[in-house]
This record gives sequence, structure tokens and C-alpha cells, in this order.
Amino acid sequence: MELQGERTIPAPRERTWAALNDPQILKACITGCESLEREGENGLLALVAVKIGPVSARFKGKLQLSDVVPPVSYTIHFDGQGGVAGFGKGSAEVKLSDAGPGRTTLAYVARAQVGGKLAQIGSRLVDAAAAKIAEDFFQAFEAQLRAETGTLPTADEEAAATLARLARARRNTRWIWWAVAILFGAIIVYRTTR
Repeated sequence: MELQGERTIPAPRERTWAALNDPQILKACITGCESLEREGENGLLALVAVKIGPVSARFKGKLQLSDVVPPVSYTIHFDGQGGVAGFGKGSAEVKLSDAGPGRTTLAYVARAQVGGKLAQIGSRLVDAAAAKIAEDFFQAFEAQLRAETGTLPTADEEAAATLARLARARRNTRWIWWAVAILFGAIIVYRTTR
């Protein structure tokens, strides 16, 4: 699985860098994060509760930074174990650049592998869940920095957020229609076999 994207963060590059390296801010922005603690100079230990489709688990993981070039870039390696639910491991390259006064462009490319029950539920569902987790993180992260700097979202950022919400609603609606179709099919089969 590969995720890539680019976000405009409403804070200067140095502040964005500091926030990306602050365990308390990261914990507040990661959905389901129960704990996030430093381990050594460039490491973190995490405990995160995740639900992907029918699979729910608490993942214990290690995060390790490498190729650190403050306040420009780093690579983060992660390895998480969720017991019988499976595992996830991979890396993400993060790069920051100036996007104008008080703004930073954050570009990322993440590659991950999953195994166990997570791998059995299908790549589409895992990819969609990963995209949602990333989107939720960035919305919370941007809101956190906006609150600190007192900046409001631009019209383009508001439009992008609205489009993202509509796309998620559309995906959720498709699942509902499939569920209704399966339910009606089951009722028809049950009645004809009686």
C-alpha cells in the first residue's frame, strides 16, 4: 500500500517541524492514540486502538526517525503489532517547504505492509481506512496549529475539506446500498426456500 499527498499547514516551517516532533501534539491528533512516549532521541513508543472493517485491535508500535534534516525532512519507520489482528510496518518520507508567510507545505509518501487478519479483509478496505486515518490526522494537526496561530482556513482549504467530507459520505452511502441489497437478497432467498 502507498499513500502520498501534500498539505498546506497554517504555521511557519519551524513551528510545523516542532509540532511534528512533539509527542503530546501527535497523540492529540492521532485518532485512537492511547499513549505516545519518547524512546531515545529519535524514537517513539505508541499504543493505538484501530478499527478497520470488522477488525478491531490495539496496536503496540515503535516509530523511529532517520535521515533527519531539521526543519526540512525526515523518514519515519514504523512497526506495529496488533496480536491476532495482525501487524503493520512501513515507512513515510516527510518533507517541509515554505508555502508563503506563515504557511508550510508538508509533502509525504508512505509505504506500508499489513499481515494477519488485516491482510485478509482486503486491500480496498485497508487503503480506505488508511486514507481516512491520514485525513483525520491532518485535519486535527492543522486545527491544532490554527488554534495556536489564530489563523482561519482559506477559501481553498474550506472547499477541499468540503469535497473530502462529500467523498467520504459518498463512499459510506455505497456501503449502505450494498448492505441493503444483500439484506433484501437474503430475505428473498429465505422466503423462496421456506
